[in-house]
Amino acid sequence: MLVEQVAKELKLVCKEISRRYEIEFIEIGTDKDHVHFLLQSVPSYSPSKVCRIVKSLTAREIFKRVPEVKEELWGGEFWTSGYFMSTIGQHGNEETLRNYVKSQGGKLDYKQIHRGQLKLF
Repeated sequence: MLVEQVAKELKLVCKEISRRYEIEFIEIGTDKDHVHFLLQSVPSYSPSKVCRIVKSLTAREIFKRVPEVKEELWGGEFWTSGYFMSTIGQHGNEETLRNYVKSQGGKLDYKQIHRGQLKLF
């Protein structure tokens, strides 16, 4: 199934991003038409820079690795122009956000990529 293939490739691309940039993917929750990331990065990367890195590299690589996905997308774009990002500060609750990301997707279509599967060091 195309959705599963895209989720698999997305996981691999995120591993590559982690190796090249100071961005660690803690949780990735996928659904048929959207993705939620819980990630950690260095303070020198602004939230918008992290988003730009993740969106541009994942889109480029998914189109290269799974070219048929472009035909299935509305307008041929992998990501919409918008995004929501929030930060977890010293008093934030990472576990609450982790559970939220884990809970994304329908019961039958839900694919979760766990932190342990992302580590390849």
